[in-house]
Amino acid sequence: MGFRAHILGAAAGGGLPQWNCGCAQCDMARAGTIPAQTQSSLAVTANGRDWAILNASPDIRQQLAACAALHPTGLREVPLTSVLVTNGDIDHVAGLLTLREMQAFTLFATAGIHEVLAANPIFAALNESVVERETVALGQPFDLARGLRAELFPVPGKVPLYLEGETVETELVGEQTVGVHLEGGGGEALYIPGCATLNDGLRGRLRGAPLVFFDGTLWRDDEMVRAGLGAKTGKRMGHISMSGPDGSIAEFADLDVAKKVFVHMNNTNPVLNPGSAERAEAEAAGWIIGQDGMEVSP
Repeated sequence: MGFRAHILGAAAGGGLPQWNCGCAQCDMARAGTIPAQTQSSLAVTANGRDWAILNASPDIRQQLAACAALHPTGLREVPLTSVLVTNGDIDHVAGLLTLREMQAFTLFATAGIHEVLAANPIFAALNESVVERETVALGQPFDLARGLRAELFPVPGKVPLYLEGETVETELVGEQTVGVHLEGGGGEALYIPGCATLNDGLRGRLRGAPLVFFDGTLWRDDEMVRAGLGAKTGKRMGHISMSGPDGSIAEFADLDVAKKVFVHMNNTNPVLNPGSAERAEAEAAGWIIGQDGMEVSP
């Protein structure tokens, strides 16, 4: 077996249904009319035996139970060798606390993200005698799992909500939001679950890529405002929208990406409804709408 990418969770923070949301899509997911989705996470391997998880969502226990390839192979032997977090958002780091069972693995992150985790003493539950912290510099390739190389690159974004001050810059470029270039097992992919905009550097990296998992938080920028579920636009939250002249569908149109997969979709995003016009529009533009349990190879 070569390169494999398994979507553990396709939804954004809160999942689908979100526990306190009574919007039409959450109600449909509760009723089983549309598929429920857990929160953002991806598992990758180059050989089918040694796996890495990209972002540890609050739903990781459920996700690991649902993925047979990640089940224990012995009393305390597991295929999981590492976890990498791409930012400090709660929906990407809270699951680390579920992985506190004195199980050895390597936790990869930039220095900035490691600082955020170290500043909260609850993450010391990941005992450093068994969970090795590895700091990764941007643009520096490293071994993520056996046969799987990775490289982090900056993506325009913002600091996590719990670190916001009075002034919020939503298109910061640095260590606080990163994408991942993966290569091994005869395959190659880019993972970008959070992105505020496509700058020239990011467009150059994406051009001609064989497989990209990309931020699909909202269909339209004012989606949550129109739904009466919040006052923030997608731009204010640091996420590019799918639709519109400056949305990701339009931005990707001339980048010649072979396989494009939306992940990290908010519960309000109509593409999560298989029968919606928006889903049909995204698929007609060549996009795959990610869902829990889906495996994608380049």
